Amino acid sequence: MAAAGDPPWLDDAAGRLVRPFTVSNGRTRPTVALDLMSQVLATGTTPLGCLGPEYTRALDLCAAPVSVAEVAAHLRLPAAVTKVLLSDLVDCGTLAAKSPAHHHDPTDRSLLEAVLDGLRRQL
Repeated sequence: MAAAGDPPWLDDAAGRLVRPFTVSNGRTRPTVALDLMSQVLATGTTPLGCLGPEYTRALDLCAAPVSVAEVAAHLRLPAAVTKVLLSDLVDCGTLAAKSPAHHHDPTDRSLLEAVLDGLRRQL
């Protein structure tokens, strides 16, 4: 049985009932360059045609600026699948995407220390 608040495509015993790459029709490459820190935001444009439940949930999550990584976590989908879904939404004009303002070296010591500090505050 799915827990309260879980989408209908999840089952506690079986897990996700639909394979993640089925959601993106097996596609693994987004048409728009997105990284995990890219910010996406709903434009308010109504999508044409019928969108699947993951597209609808992704759009709902993007009412305020949110990172690709956060959307993937909320959708419980791999980042590659989420990037394809989000790029489809950008292509149809319902989402706007913005690269992070800073592209620091991911091993930048000050960035890693800031992340560590944030994690420590959460614990």
